[in-house]
Amino acid sequence: MKRRIAATLGVLGLLAAGQAQAHHSFSMFDTNRELTLEGVVKEFQWTNPHSWVQLVVKDGSGKEVEWSIEGSSPNNLVRFGWKRSSLKAGDRVQAVIHPLKDGTIGGSLVKITVNGQVIGSPKPS
Repeated sequence: MKRRIAATLGVLGLLAAGQAQAHHSFSMFDTNRELTLEGVVKEFQWTNPHSWVQLVVKDGSGKEVEWSIEGSSPNNLVRFGWKRSSLKAGDRVQAVIHPLKDGTIGGSLVKITVNGQVIGSPKPS
């Protein structure tokens, strides 16, 4: 009986460790800063475990730069009013993000506005 309990606990421990390892931290984003980007959606990826917005933004010199912006999971987005069709390629948007700490181009989505309308909420508060 003790072996069965130990084996069960061992399997549960391995499963929990796998789940913890599968999900990454958001520590790479500077949550103390917000950056507002205006650009055109190149692609909206409604994928698990996280959604992605590929946003083309003109930098200070007028050069187009593609930003990869990570959002919440589709399951969470649906709870806050999002749909798979909430963003489409070609949409002109304003995105507020937490930028990457290392200064590379990318960030975590805080909110996004299309035609003056904020789309739901990108992640639970």
